[in-house]
Amino acid sequence: MLQVKQASKVYQGKVAYRALTNINLDIQKGEFIGIMGPSGSGKTTLLNMIATIDEPTTGTVLIEGNNPYQLNRNEIAKFRRRSLGFVFQDFNLLHTLTVRENIVLPLTLDGEGVEEMNRKADEIAKTLGISSIMNKRTYEISGGQAQRAAIARAMIHHPKLLLADEPTGNLDSKASKDVMEMLVRLNQQEQATIFLVTHDPQAASYADRIIFIRDGQFYSEIHQGENRKAFFQKIIDTLSFLGGDDHDFSSIRD
Repeated sequence: MLQVKQASKVYQGKVAYRALTNINLDIQKGEFIGIMGPSGSGKTTLLNMIATIDEPTTGTVLIEGNNPYQLNRNEIAKFRRRSLGFVFQDFNLLHTLTVRENIVLPLTLDGEGVEEMNRKADEIAKTLGISSIMNKRTYEISGGQAQRAAIARAMIHHPKLLLADEPTGNLDSKASKDVMEMLVRLNQQEQATIFLVTHDPQAASYADRIIFIRDGQFYSEIHQGENRKAFFQKIIDTLSFLGGDDHDFSSIRD
């Protein structure tokens, strides 16, 4: 599904800055992968390369065997819209639209019919438990509901890959738990491939495996196995070896 081969990223300036060095990733369809590392480790750069926002300086990114960076600007915009789903810390919902209008936005851009858009919106809203707020504006709903709406918008076109960047960053512990359990359900029921970047060990513990990076390079990898509590502890242990400032990682939440 996703292959990153010997990918490096160097930002040119008065002083060149190497953000990533020789990163290799192989993610199968239906996997739920977490990426962790201290601030400045290259997590967001890696996400942006996979999201076709930031081209690697060397190496390649392949999604289903295809290199999206070989597409022209219009083709890459269409690829991003149809093949990728995005969930952000700040939700990125449009306040002038209702929840329903936000959710169907990707379909609107593709010119899909109103009846079909509404059918798909109602279907995903039911799955995510937000049917009752579909006609509300975004300022009338809670943070947890807003993130569910953002996930619904990201998933409505059944993307090949869902990219989640700190999706629990602005949520309290209960809303975080709800959102992560929802992502797990989408992963299991829809076979959605999920790529999660997070500082939060609790959120990370929902993934199948975690890849740690430090100073732009691969550091280590751990797998969940049968016990999520034991996996959570392994994440904490790895983070303690990984280093970084205290504020780099979320406080531990029950």
